[in-house]
Amino acid sequence: MAVSLGMRISGLLVAGAVAVAAAAFTGDGRGTADGRGDGGTVVTAGPTAGAARPPTDPAGNSSAPPKQRPDGHIGAPAITGTPVPPPVGRTPSDPPSPSPSPSVSRKVLEVPGWLPPGPASPDADGVPDPASVYDLLSDPADCRAALGVIPRLTADGDRAVLRGLASACLAVQGEGGDWAQAVRDHAASAGGGDSCKGRAAHAVLGGLLDFHRRHPGVSVRLKPASGGTPACGYRIARVDTGGDGTAIPGEAIGIELADMYFDPAELLRSGGREHRGSGGAGAH
Repeated sequence: MAVSLGMRISGLLVAGAVAVAAAAFTGDGRGTADGRGDGGTVVTAGPTAGAARPPTDPAGNSSAPPKQRPDGHIGAPAITGTPVPPPVGRTPSDPPSPSPSPSVSRKVLEVPGWLPPGPASPDADGVPDPASVYDLLSDPADCRAALGVIPRLTADGDRAVLRGLASACLAVQGEGGDWAQAVRDHAASAGGGDSCKGRAAHAVLGGLLDFHRRHPGVSVRLKPASGGTPACGYRIARVDTGGDGTAIPGEAIGIELADMYFDPAELLRSGGREHRGSGGAGAH
């Protein structure tokens, strides 16, 4: 049958419209519906029936979609950096061997010994003497007080060794003192002191100086002696009754005392004597 020109033109227009729509859905996205290449209008389509199903693994099990982490990534974090191979002889599954802990060696220093007990000396006149200064030094906490008393000693006996001991006492405890003074005073009393307490002080001072030579810069806390053999063993060493070896009433005799732990002058001024006769004993 004959087709008019108008119907043919209408058919061409319909066919062109269908072609344009098909190109929009099947093209590579570079073109647009109006033929421009700058992406003016975007054509989108809803999800298909296949896309609505969650993805499945090769076994056919469905898995939940990966969740977004707080840092913005989806799924497991990506591993960055160059992998480090395990040491030779160890597999990747072996746990790392713990590093050896450093050994700490502590050596306990032996605190130098301090002054043996006196016995304590009486101080009847209240005037400082070497024996009473020794008693003051028997407590290492009083070394500074003893150092202040030493210049007031009226006798020079044991002055140097007591001053050196007080100086070393402060120095070894980190409380000042003067090691150089202690060395000089120890050398000045090389004879060992003039009394039993002076000899004990000389020996203790030598121990402190030896400790300082072996451990320079080390401070320790000295402790008072808690007992032991006294520095002085006071006794009558000898009695002189004259050439015949006998003594009669009124005759002077000589008595030698050993290891006196007090000031001899105080014995003469404040001491007493006891004599025994046929009528009994009496003290004077």
